[in-house]
Amino acid sequence: MAYGNNGGNRGGFRDRDQPREFFKATCSDCGKECEVPFKPTQGRPVYCKDCFRKHQPEDRGERRRF
Repeated sequence: MAYGNNGGNRGGFRDRDQPREFFKATCSDCGKECEVPFKPTQGRPVYCKDCFRKHQPEDRGERRRF
């Protein structure tokens, strides 16, 4: 099996040389305009950077020790 860039974006990974695409959105909590690195879908909340932090569990990352 060969790995590498064969012209397609397989598996949802992007080429590091390409700029990341951002989409305009409105925060579901505070209503502030923001940009997110994914295409928002109807029916799912989108949060700005500040509100996103509020929705994260306090112990996030504590279980991922190697």
